[in-house]
Amino acid sequence: MQHTTCTEDRIYHALERCLHGLSRDAVSSRWAAGLCLNCWSLQELVSRDAGNYLILVEKILGKTKEVQDRCDYDLVTPLALLFYSAVLYAPHFPPGSDLLLKAASIYHSFLTWPVPYCDTFRELLTFISNELKAPGITFQRLVRTEQGLPVKNYQSSTVTVLLLNRSEVQSEFLSIAEKLSSSEPPQHSTLLLLLQHLYQANFGSRCDLHRLHHLLKSKPLEELSELYASAAGAQEAAAASSDPALARERPPPCPPCPPLARERLQAVLRDIAGAASFSAGTGEAQPHKLQPIAIPPARCYTYSWDQDNFDILNDVLSKECSIAEPLASENEEEDEEEEEEEEEDVETDGGSPEQDSLLSPLCAISSDSVYSVQSEEGSKPSRVSLFTSSKESISELTVVSRKSLKSFVSSLKDCMDSGYAEDSDESSLDTAGRTEPRAERPPPRHRQSLTNKLYKLFKGKSQQLVQRRELRDCPGPCSLPLRRAESLCPTLRVVVFGSDRISGKVARAYSDLRLKESSCPSLTRYFRLQFFYVPVKRSCVAPSTPQMHHHPSPSPGEPSSRAQDPSLAGMENSTNDISHYIGLLDPWYERNVLGLMNLPMDVLCQCAKPEAEPQEDSQEQLPILADMILYYCRFATRPVLLQLYQTELTFIGGEKRTEVFIHSLELGHSAATRAIKASGPGSKRLGIDGDREAIPLTLQIAYSKTAASGRSHWNDVEKVCTSINLSKACRKHEELASKTECLNLTMTEVVKRQNSKSKKSFNQISVSQIKVDKVQIIGVQSSFAVCLDQDEQKILQSVTRCEISVCYKPRDSDPLAPRGSPVPPQDPSEFHSLLCLPLATFSGALP
Repeated sequence: MQHTTCTEDRIYHALERCLHGLSRDAVSSRWAAGLCLNCWSLQELVSRDAGNYLILVEKILGKTKEVQDRCDYDLVTPLALLFYSAVLYAPHFPPGSDLLLKAASIYHSFLTWPVPYCDTFRELLTFISNELKAPGITFQRLVRTEQGLPVKNYQSSTVTVLLLNRSEVQSEFLSIAEKLSSSEPPQHSTLLLLLQHLYQANFGSRCDLHRLHHLLKSKPLEELSELYASAAGAQEAAAASSDPALARERPPPCPPCPPLARERLQAVLRDIAGAASFSAGTGEAQPHKLQPIAIPPARCYTYSWDQDNFDILNDVLSKECSIAEPLASENEEEDEEEEEEEEEDVETDGGSPEQDSLLSPLCAISSDSVYSVQSEEGSKPSRVSLFTSSKESISELTVVSRKSLKSFVSSLKDCMDSGYAEDSDESSLDTAGRTEPRAERPPPRHRQSLTNKLYKLFKGKSQQLVQRRELRDCPGPCSLPLRRAESLCPTLRVVVFGSDRISGKVARAYSDLRLKESSCPSLTRYFRLQFFYVPVKRSCVAPSTPQMHHHPSPSPGEPSSRAQDPSLAGMENSTNDISHYIGLLDPWYERNVLGLMNLPMDVLCQCAKPEAEPQEDSQEQLPILADMILYYCRFATRPVLLQLYQTELTFIGGEKRTEVFIHSLELGHSAATRAIKASGPGSKRLGIDGDREAIPLTLQIAYSKTAASGRSHWNDVEKVCTSINLSKACRKHEELASKTECLNLTMTEVVKRQNSKSKKSFNQISVSQIKVDKVQIIGVQSSFAVCLDQDEQKILQSVTRCEISVCYKPRDSDPLAPRGSPVPPQDPSEFHSLLCLPLATFSGALP
């Protein structure tokens, strides 16, 4: 009894430490670097014994009641995430336990809270309902999804891609990322783990996990797959059932009898165990000790990335399809006769609405359909995911003929939007008014090869199912549905590591991806993209090939490389303002992701303590950094939208170029200084002067400043400056309520230029800062340099005119006034929707 009390106290204090400093009245304590380890430490403490999870859930519910009573909004989302994680990892909830019903009763009262809190608890209530009817189903779905396991009728897939720039992160960081991408277990081990977890979650201490492990380990992969498919199918059926015991609007305070769905599930699992000769694992003999089962690492790809595009993701798509293609083709012969019969039926069906939906993008394919495989290097076997179709998850079934499918792959590129999750309500209508057919042009060669692979892939069983949806059709020739349901595609997690320089590359790559996918969909046709951002302090090594854009040149803005001295580009040359801004919006991101940046690398490389009683074939312990990256990817499901900005640059020869940035634009001496630092040995010869020694520029500056009434007021001045810098506004909590798309305009103005007896002259400078919406800068008989997002590869020289504004989603016609005029349009309805970069967070932007 004393030991139990001591354990409860330790868990309670660990929970308190985990929540410490998250309330806004305690914001001053957030700077402590060690706070980011509290969540990981709590999980490590609780995982030492299976009973600790029930204690943790009880403490979380008690804390939630306190938060509810005092309306502490800052702790609501962290507590919800901690509850979700605790229940997810809990090996078993005894039938007599009322913790889940108690949680449902507490969380039901949060449905009256404002958005996004009510949405969070609505999802939690669904999660609790599923766990009551089918214990452990959320764990099962997560592992199946991350490993891409083939389970008939209940399949989805998630592929995680880690993008790092080797010149910006430390070598230990790279080794951890590479370890993550090579630590996935074989399929046989994963199926064994899932079966053990499923039976323990449902039978608890009646399940002899050790005996079950030995009985299942000797079975071949094919038999193990069949066993698991049957068990998982029964579990999914239980979760989908309507259980009268849980149908009440508000769960009772006292525990009722076990839900009927759970009883039926246990009966089916006993039958499956008996048929497979391992019924001893579910007997009524003496109780056995429960064992926590860890989630295996997600399957990952790791790439070195330092580009302004996401073309490297096509390699992931190609690998996934090239491995899944032979699996899909195995079913072609057996389905040949059936397809021919179905094709005849479709062709004679006429122009029905169902036929129109045949050529819709992935909205026509089951939400559980997936093609997902991993090609492993060396002698390691490939991890394979079959591409199967769900017959129960869709309301209507329609057969797709081979002819229609080929048309789907080859000709839909002109009729669909990019289909990103964050603009699913808007982007689907962007092309609704397009009635004129566009000129056909052949897709790039690599896209043709992908198309061929995907066509063969879709010729398998998955091509038989489509789902009708209410979609808005284009008038005229573009009469095909434009939207695809984002929930129907495999998910591609894109995790990018770096400083503000890298966040700028992510912004430009995202903008480039939207343009490419809107004209010729490839990635977004088959993947639902999610973007994650992990801040990293920039290493002392600068980019290996800085590119500076000069004029005149054969083509304006073409890059030219120079050698460089790594010692010249230090950590102070790039900030992490974007991640700090996200942390202001989401304190749990600040605590568990941003906080990692302040920890020493030797701490991040440490692993949890080894288990006191390690299980046979137990997983290798991952470093803290790897655990936290996976935690971020698994639990950060709500994106924040970061405004993108665009600048139209005019060069000396009159050529124009449009660029995108997200954090900062440096103009004049500050950009030239960054170029000198990146030039390598030349910087020693040229020297680096401050603003007092810089050559002044005469600039004509027009800027729009939005008043409190919402009206824009334009100012037009002529200044003598050394530098003009624009950066994303909103770095403090009190600024969050203002217009976050504003930019801080900082002018370093030369008040007086003094001539000295030496060769150099000195400037008497004055620095001023204002918030602006739009800016137009013109060099008066002079040109200047421009640098985007502190990126040495985005320095553009010989610029004479620079116009900066927020970035809008492209449309056929530009509703803005002529770009040469600083006057905005008078009718607000003419504005496009803003183009934002969606980055995953735990809570989204809190009010």
